[in-house]
Amino acid sequence: MRNPRHYLYLMFICLAVVGVICVLLFSSLKSAFMANWGFNLMIICTLATGIGINMYQVLRLEPEIEWMNIFRTGQLGRSVAEEDPVLLKPLIKHLHGVHRDRFKLSALSLRTVLEGIRAHLDESKEISRYMIGLLIFLGLLGTFWGLLGTIGAVGDVIGGLNVGSSDFVGTFESLKAGLLKPMKGMGTAFSSSLFGLGGSLVLGFIDIQASHAQNRFFNDMEEWLSGVTQLVDSSDETDMDGMISEPGMVRIERNLENLIREIRNNQQGLEQLIEIQKNQNNKEKKLS
Repeated sequence: MRNPRHYLYLMFICLAVVGVICVLLFSSLKSAFMANWGFNLMIICTLATGIGINMYQVLRLEPEIEWMNIFRTGQLGRSVAEEDPVLLKPLIKHLHGVHRDRFKLSALSLRTVLEGIRAHLDESKEISRYMIGLLIFLGLLGTFWGLLGTIGAVGDVIGGLNVGSSDFVGTFESLKAGLLKPMKGMGTAFSSSLFGLGGSLVLGFIDIQASHAQNRFFNDMEEWLSGVTQLVDSSDETDMDGMISEPGMVRIERNLENLIREIRNNQQGLEQLIEIQKNQNNKEKKLS
């Protein structure tokens, strides 16, 4: 199985590009950040948490791949003794005491194993998807927070205007001073949207790379299982982790022998009944 580290390299390249852009636009981004530093700090922390979770999801595949590679090389005892993998738990119970590349599963068992692995992978994606939605939510929340302040400040400015005054210069100066607060509210609103949507784009790309790594792991696992698993009918399985207690042909032959023995016994019983019926008929003829 292939190592998923090259997906981590793509993540680091994306983060490096984002870092270069932030350095080039540092002064503008600093002003936007300070316009609503509370919400923007939460957005940055959420983004960092989401990136860490996605990188962990890729890194956690390495022990699973190493465990499976050890099993494929015939060193199953060593891998199990160290630590059982988490994602491959549905498969482990079918592999205890099994020779590498020589085990049998029914079609139902194989499908159950693959569905269990897929369920574990899907569960790990839910937190990352939630983080992406949370970034957008925080951006919109900061936007609404800034707009609320803007609306209230505009109302104060309009209410404070003295239209009956003949001092137009003073009225204009008062209007200009009053509009400073609504403009700050607009900065609060748009800065939160900027960081929220930008963070969701970055985290979305990181999440895509993590999903690709997990899908590659699942596809390789499915391909390997399909190649080494000898599919059998589920009725031929025993309770010992998917192993066959005896060859299917031997069981069929034994069942056929039992069936033939029962047919012979029934035939003998039928012949005895016919003989008894003949004797009774002969006796009735003699009496008549």
